Amino acid sequence: MGKVWRAHDEVLHRVVAVKELTAGRFVAEADRLVLHARTQKEARAAARITHPGVVTVHDVLEHDDRPWIVMQYVDGPSLADAAKEAGTIEPREAARIGLHVLGALRAAHAAGVLHRDVKPGNVLLARDGRVLITDFGIAAIEGDSSITRTGELVGSIDYLAPERVQGGDPGPASDLWSLGATLYAAVEGSSPFRRSSPISTMQAVVTEEPPYPEKAGPLASVIVALLRKDPAQRPHADEAERMLLDAMEGRAPQAAQAYVPTQRMQTEELVAAAPSATAQLPSSYEESATPAQAPRPDSGERSGTRGRWRAAVLAAVLAGLVAGGAVFFVMTRPDGSGGGAKGDTTPTATTEAKDKGGIPPGWHRVNDPEGFSLLVPDGWKRQMDGDQIDYTPDNGRHRIRISIDRSPDFENPYMHMLDLEKIVQRRAKYERIRLTQNTFRDQVNSCVWEFTWIEKQTFPGPRHAIDQVYYGDDGTEYALYMASPEDSWSRTREQFDIVKKYWRAPGDAVSP
Repeated sequence: MGKVWRAHDEVLHRVVAVKELTAGRFVAEADRLVLHARTQKEARAAARITHPGVVTVHDVLEHDDRPWIVMQYVDGPSLADAAKEAGTIEPREAARIGLHVLGALRAAHAAGVLHRDVKPGNVLLARDGRVLITDFGIAAIEGDSSITRTGELVGSIDYLAPERVQGGDPGPASDLWSLGATLYAAVEGSSPFRRSSPISTMQAVVTEEPPYPEKAGPLASVIVALLRKDPAQRPHADEAERMLLDAMEGRAPQAAQAYVPTQRMQTEELVAAAPSATAQLPSSYEESATPAQAPRPDSGERSGTRGRWRAAVLAAVLAGLVAGGAVFFVMTRPDGSGGGAKGDTTPTATTEAKDKGGIPPGWHRVNDPEGFSLLVPDGWKRQMDGDQIDYTPDNGRHRIRISIDRSPDFENPYMHMLDLEKIVQRRAKYERIRLTQNTFRDQVNSCVWEFTWIEKQTFPGPRHAIDQVYYGDDGTEYALYMASPEDSWSRTREQFDIVKKYWRAPGDAVSP
């Protein structure tokens, strides 16, 4: 498509990068016009985004009958070059890189721009530690008939999300899938879906699960979560951010397990449910927390056969359970423990095979009189606090709060939260954890605000809260808020992810 030159800006006396579109010199006139239009659109797309993780576009100029893009110069290799030189990228470093890329993508999505070509070659690693994303060459162009032909698929095939390969409309989740594939390639040293031909590669993207990322350490479950085939089953950007932060700090991201297709199943639990079907299982058998189509291999010559044997035996066992009417089985948590402790209102790991149509155990769906629907932990009751709707087990010490404003006074939720923060700052020892624009339920007009403070009156002591705010298609502002004492925040934060995932605004189709 082109070359990128290191150049000197003679006016501002700075080093810049200049992208030359060379492909336009070797194609027909109609194709040349399309390529030139794409170059212009690339510059406009990048220019809409203000974020330190996005390469800045300084100017677009015409020279030699073709466009040239003058950009910020980044002194350092691409992630693709760094991984090729080192063989693989260390998992915690890959998680750090992923966090920076995710931040840039969130800024792009908030500006109404989808990158659509996230891949290792478009992630730049500056020598001072910065991570930047570049090349918005196909951003926001699909569906624009002026520069895209009918049936044309643009992008690096093995990093395209399945819905794009199948001709569906991409969204922010598509960029997150590409980020997952990029991180996979970084830690494993190869693309997870690249095959011998474009057709077989596309088929792999749509139908095949990637081999489990054995070298990814704590990042593995995050990658698996981002690579879910169904975009609705991938974590949202704020959830992915928290998972990547855990992985960067060397912790196994517990929240990622909600997106991993299968869970561990111990031998004794299978035997208890269907003894005859598991009589031949060795005592060490367990089904790994990886997609069933891609069992993790053991070491040595047994790896391939044992993986297939496991999958076959598991399928036979599950078939026996259904046929025999036994519908209970136990799955362990990532730390190997069983169900939750007494009084634990978070989803436990013990459940029925067909549990409430997909609702997590320990939760139930509520259709609120105001028209919205959400999941709340069992035992939590509705109560009003002025015009605020709360669901709480203990009169507000732990609470889910839903706020609805059909005529908001602010241009966007971010501005509203900045204004509201001025009031909240009066609380003792208020500390902002984050207040940033994000994309929620495909609405780029969204904001997440997390903070702590010391409560002196109703529930004295350190408290922690998080608020996801977004504007619906009709302009209504919705705020999903949870607060709890600091000492139970870890559990509350996990509950918040479930509340967001299963939230349904008025008019939304209610499903699990």
